[in-house]
Amino acid sequence: MRDLVKRFFGKVTGLNSETVNQKPRHDILVAVCALFIEMARIDETFTPMEMETILSILHEKYGLSREHAGAIVAEAERELKQSVDLWQFSNLINENYSNEEKAEVIEILWRIVYVDGKMDRYEHYLMKKLKDLLRLSQEQLIEAKLKVLHSS
Repeated sequence: MRDLVKRFFGKVTGLNSETVNQKPRHDILVAVCALFIEMARIDETFTPMEMETILSILHEKYGLSREHAGAIVAEAERELKQSVDLWQFSNLINENYSNEEKAEVIEILWRIVYVDGKMDRYEHYLMKKLKDLLRLSQEQLIEAKLKVLHSS
C-alpha cells in the first residue's frame, strides 16, 4: 500500500516538478494530515464523524481518492506514533506552505474542532500551540475560527 501511495505522488520515480525546490507533495500531505488527526484525537475521542471529515477534506481540498486519502491517514497515524512532538510536521509545512496556505490549514483544523459542535480545553490548547508552530498571528487564528463558525 505504501508503494502505491509513493508511486501515486511520484516519490519513487525520483525528481519531478513538485520536488525540485521542496519536499514531495506526499510528505507534506502526511504532515498536514498528522495535524488533522492530532486535533481529532486530542480530546481522547476520535469519532467516525471526525474521521469522515478528515477523509472528505483530503478528497475535496487535496484531490485525493478515498483510497489514497485512507493511505495518507494510515501513514500520518504511523508517523504520529513515532514522533515525540508536532514540530517535525509543522516545520515541514512552514518550509513548503505560504502564509495563506497555513491559514487554510488552521481553518480546516477549526472545522475538525467543531465537528461535534463544541471546543474543549484540549482542542483550545492545541489550536494555540499550532498557531505558534505554524508562525501565524492571533488575528489569523480568530479570523479562521470565525469563518468556520459563520459557515456552519
